[in-house]
Formats: sequence, C-alpha cells, structure tokens
Amino acid sequence: MNTQYTALATIAASLLLAGTTRAQWLNYSTPGIPRLPDGKPNLSAPPPRTADGRPDLSGIWAVECNVYGRDACFTRSLFFDLAKDLKPEDVEMTPWAAAIQAQRESRDHVDDPYGYCLPPGVPRIDYSGGAFKVLHTPGVTAFLYETLVGMIFRQVFTDGRLLPASSEPTWLGYSVGRWDGDTFVVDTNGLKDGGWLDTRKGRPHSDALRVTERFRRTDFGHMELTITINDPKAYVKPWTAKTMLNLLPDTELLEAFCDGHDKTMEHRRITPPLPEPPSPAIPGASK
Repeated sequence: MNTQYTALATIAASLLLAGTTRAQWLNYSTPGIPRLPDGKPNLSAPPPRTADGRPDLSGIWAVECNVYGRDACFTRSLFFDLAKDLKPEDVEMTPWAAAIQAQRESRDHVDDPYGYCLPPGVPRIDYSGGAFKVLHTPGVTAFLYETLVGMIFRQVFTDGRLLPASSEPTWLGYSVGRWDGDTFVVDTNGLKDGGWLDTRKGRPHSDALRVTERFRRTDFGHMELTITINDPKAYVKPWTAKTMLNLLPDTELLEAFCDGHDKTMEHRRITPPLPEPPSPAIPGASK
C-alpha cells in the first residue's frame, strides 16, 4: 500500500467505522419485485413504470464498485477518480483549480471535508460509497442517502420551478428535475465554493458549478447515471462521466453516523493547510 493510498485509507477507515452492511430486516422480501423460479430477484426484467407511463426509479441503488465490497474494484471507483474513464484532455482545469488540486494531492488528501464528517457534496454523494433510495411524489423526487457520515436527503423539485439565479451556497445545492423521454434529468446549482468532486484526485469545483445528472433505468436491476460537470471557473469546458447503478433488493437503508469520530481525530496530527483561495470571477460576469 503506497503513501497516497494510506492517506486515503485513513480517511475511509474513519468513516467505515459506521460498519455499513446489508444484514438488517432478514428474510423480508420487498413486495413488487419480479422473481425467478428459485425466488431470487429477476434483475433483468423490464423496468417498472408509473401510472403516467414514466419509468419508476423507486428503489435502493448503489454505484458499481461501491464501498460494500471494500475491494480492488472500490479503489478504482468514481469515488476516488470521477474522470477515471476519460482522457486527460477531456478534463482541463483552469489555473485556479489546478493549483488547489495540486495542494490537495501534495497533502495526501487529508483536508477532504468528507473525512471530517461533513457532507460529500454533489455529485460526489451519488458515488461516495453508500446506497440511496429514490422516492417519487407528484411535485418532488426525494433521494435518501446512506452516506458514511450520516443520513442525508436531497429534494429534486419537479413542480415546474426554475433553479434560483442567485442563492446561498450549500453543500448539496438546489435541484430541479424533468423528464427527457425515459431519462430523469436533474440540474443542480448553488453549491459551495472549493468543493471536492473526487477523493484521490481532489478535483475542486467552484460556486459556479452546475451539475446535470441523467438517470436512465435500463432494466429492473440496473440504471445508467451520466454526470456532466459545467464549471467555467474550474474547468475550461464541460465534461461528462458515466457509471452504472445497481438495485439492492430485499434490504433497507441503515442508520450511519460518525459515532466516535472525535476519538479518531485525537490520533490525527495534521499541520493546518494554507487557505484555499476563493474562485475567481468569470470574465464578463459578476461572481
């Protein structure tokens, strides 16, 4: 295990004390799941649809190579490198972003707020290791996340409202959703300056970030997730990453909090970092 991964493992280990497993509600079969003759879920069955004919995204989902395996697949996941399947020229940082990313890597990523029991941010919350449940209502779709630092929810409004032109930046921003054929499209803005898009690379984003998530359920047990990063302060051009979400049937979300994290921090002696500079103004526009 190299030095870089050791630092990352330290962050992950302090979070994994939550002990996420899939062992609760034993012997309870989720209603409405198609079954094979042996009783196992038929994850290749057609995707379900709601009364209005839209694909029903309801269920508990986890990104492929998620934390439950804790294996080599997880170390190659989007959690560590969102652009792992892209060419270097596809993700070109501005000088501001490149300087911040270099500082984060030089400090072996110990300044990651997720390692201090703070929210992972958007879109990292989609692939930060835990599962999440999708719940539909007529005016809002709720995402309930089992993150490694606690239970977190997002509201994606589908009542026709627009994203706010200006807002108080938050960890998870403001989200609205719409349908594009059979794809559920979520647009998010209003995110905090200087967030982290991934863990090993430590790619930053600014308060100008606009994230577009596209969810397309391909069959009962699988859903494509496409993430587009559009941040003119941090990246020369928009870029897109893709992954697959897997349905977790016959289970439920677990409570997970940073219990005992104060004890973990007693053993972490870290020199404070230099303050990261705020993102610059976009030429020709106010910040």
